[in-house]
Amino acid sequence: MRFKDRVDAGKKLALALAKYKGEQAVIFALPRGGVVLGYEIAKELAVPLDLVITRKIGYPGQEEYAIGAVAEDGHTICDPSAVALIDHNWLDSQIEKGMLEAKRRREVYLHGREPLPVNGKVAIIVDDGIATGLTISLAIKEIKHRHPGKIVVAVPVSSKEAAMRIRAEVDDFIALYVPAYFMAVGEHYEKFLQIDDEEVIELIALSSDRQDGE
Repeated sequence: MRFKDRVDAGKKLALALAKYKGEQAVIFALPRGGVVLGYEIAKELAVPLDLVITRKIGYPGQEEYAIGAVAEDGHTICDPSAVALIDHNWLDSQIEKGMLEAKRRREVYLHGREPLPVNGKVAIIVDDGIATGLTISLAIKEIKHRHPGKIVVAVPVSSKEAAMRIRAEVDDFIALYVPAYFMAVGEHYEKFLQIDDEEVIELIALSSDRQDGE
C-alpha cells in the first residue's frame, strides 16, 4: 500500500478515525511530517490541532536509525541494546541537542501558545509513519502526564514490531498498513518531501483560524 503524499494519507486516516467525530478530542501531531496529516484529520473531525514534540536520536553515522528519543522537557526513551554500544558523553550531547531543538520548534511553531487542555478528552497522536516507534512511544508518555480520558495513535504505516508494542501502550491504535517487511516510512509514499518550518506554521495557523471561526 502506498500513499500519494501526506495529504492523501491524512485524508485516509481521517476516514479511519470517523468514530471520534463529535467527541471532545485534540489532535497531537509530531512535527514536522505529522503536522500535514494532523491538519487534515483535525479539519475532518472538527477538533483542534496541537503538537507533541519529540526528537529522534539517531545512531552515529546512521542518523535515520533511531536508538532513542528526547522530549522538550528532557524526558528520554532509549533502546538499551543500542545505547550500550554508544559513548555516553556523545549520547548526553545528543539528548541536549534534541531537547533544545524541540524547545525551539515549540517557540517557532506556536509562539508561546499554551498547550491545549486534554484532561479527560481523547488525545489522538498522529505521525506520518512508525519505524522503530521510539519517538511516538515517548510522545505517548508525554501525553499521559496530562491525564487524557483516552489515548489513540493513528498512522498510515507502521513496522510490525512497533505496531505490536504501541498497540499495548494505548487505548486504540490505528495503522492503515502494517507490511510484513518494512524498510522505511518514505517507501510507502509516492511523494515524501521534507516539510519546512514555514509549512508547519501555516498549517497550525489555518487550523487555529478554522477553530476560531466555528
